[in-house]
Amino acid sequence: MRIVWILLHSKHRVSSPSLAPDACTMPLNALAAFQLLQQLEEDELRVEQQLAMQFGGAILLGALEARKQRAARRQQSRLYLCRPQLLPNPRMDTPWQILYSSNSDRAFITTMGFDTITFNKILDAGFCAAWNSITIPRCDVSTAGNPRLGRRSLNAAGALGLVLHYLNSTMREISLQQIFALIPTSVSRYITFGLHILLRVLQNLPEARINWPQTVDDFEELNSLIVARHSRLTGAFASIDGLNLPVETVEDEELENATYNGWLCDHFISSVLVFLPKGKSSFL
Repeated sequence: MRIVWILLHSKHRVSSPSLAPDACTMPLNALAAFQLLQQLEEDELRVEQQLAMQFGGAILLGALEARKQRAARRQQSRLYLCRPQLLPNPRMDTPWQILYSSNSDRAFITTMGFDTITFNKILDAGFCAAWNSITIPRCDVSTAGNPRLGRRSLNAAGALGLVLHYLNSTMREISLQQIFALIPTSVSRYITFGLHILLRVLQNLPEARINWPQTVDDFEELNSLIVARHSRLTGAFASIDGLNLPVETVEDEELENATYNGWLCDHFISSVLVFLPKGKSSFL
């Protein structure tokens, strides 16, 4: 508005005969008006840039604050522990290390279901060799490369102990984190990798095979063990029990129908277990 007023005022003064300037007055007034207009435009541009920077900074600060609030809300519902809440070294002074060093059959059976002899037998049957020679599958690591044993949080015995703890109880992974001083990703990755190794080892271990008695003498020997405890169970050679293993549903209707249990109103794989009096499983 000031620029327009100046221009109009300049025109008015030029057109008035009594106030008509000399020949040099008109160019000087026009130049001053142009410079003033240019200065105002630069000031307006500078103000707009400052406002844009302030607005952008406010948006950035708001985004950072929103991210912090989301992280805080997620942390309240997270059901796992991070490294600051765990023992610093998984290979030193953890509950697992103390249990393993005790070499107690009672402690091993209570926590893992096996005595120390069986535990070491599984290690020597191939678990230790596989753990030390196979690279743990990861999306950012080549499976053809050599395993970096020094970077692993657990040795072979610790990995077998973790898998057996997982199989022998219904504890959550957060408890395994505390026992083995592992972060969540390590617990999940070691369990998955260790289960594959354990399955392969047990498939090749004769003592782990499930076999039905083969001869009449085998049946009579088993029956004599039962009769010695329960005198009226003549002819019995084993005990039987059922086990329903819950499974997820699938899109295949025939397979889903095969696993549906109408009595329990859910999906299961029903198994029949036969236990011999010698403490072995004979049939699955």
